[in-house]
Amino acid sequence: MEHQVFVPVPAGRLATALADPARVARAVPGLQQDAGAPPVAGRLKLRVGGHSVTYRGTARVLPQGDGSYTVEGDATEARGSGVVKLALTLRLADAEGGTAVTAEGGAEASGRIAELPADAVSSAAARLLTRFLEGLGEDVGEREEAAEVAETAPEDGHTSVFDTEIPPSSLGPDADDADDAEESGEGAEGPADDFTDTGVPPAEAAHARRTMIGRSAEEVDHAPPRGRYAPVPAPQTVSANQALKWAAPAAALAVASAIVVGRALRRRR
Repeated sequence: MEHQVFVPVPAGRLATALADPARVARAVPGLQQDAGAPPVAGRLKLRVGGHSVTYRGTARVLPQGDGSYTVEGDATEARGSGVVKLALTLRLADAEGGTAVTAEGGAEASGRIAELPADAVSSAAARLLTRFLEGLGEDVGEREEAAEVAETAPEDGHTSVFDTEIPPSSLGPDADDADDAEESGEGAEGPADDFTDTGVPPAEAAHARRTMIGRSAEEVDHAPPRGRYAPVPAPQTVSANQALKWAAPAAALAVASAIVVGRALRRRR
């Protein structure tokens, strides 16, 4: 057979892809790779007209000294005794906008595939070869796009989050020093007087600051909530045990009083 396929990628890039078995295996349409086997090995279903035949085998793409590539394959029917041996030569030629790939060679087959019409078999083989080369070209195009994105990313100004500068504190660089000076009773210019510049005692000034700025973190953590968010205290109830606790002494006191009054009345008589 002789078949030609146009691939819209440069010939050098396509040749690099043909030399990589892993990329060749990804480009074969419908190939189910075997675990632990060579890259281009596994099961492949070939559709010929209204029939389908599943093969299990291996393939190899070998570079030649003249710049061409040889494709060799051996496969057997998954459900039968048919055998297929493939031998193709791929020649790459520069073309406008891409590469022209010419495939020459043939295959020897036995079993079910040999019983089908020759034209249908040739058409199915040409379709499989076309899809394989187009898939290989798509793989090359995706790699080129990824490389362009990686090269242009730094130029677009994209930086890592670890390179972002942290803005300074809104309290200023001397905020911590000012807090320490306030706690020690010293201001920025020297020791604090008994009264502030406005003539207000320090205790009242501190209360005013807390009123204007808000309560400190310690007060917020330990003080109970106030206002509309304050918890409602549970109603106090008197249990039956507490009522009985006071009822017994009261009854004893009443009986004792009755006895004393009775004795007093008897003496008067």
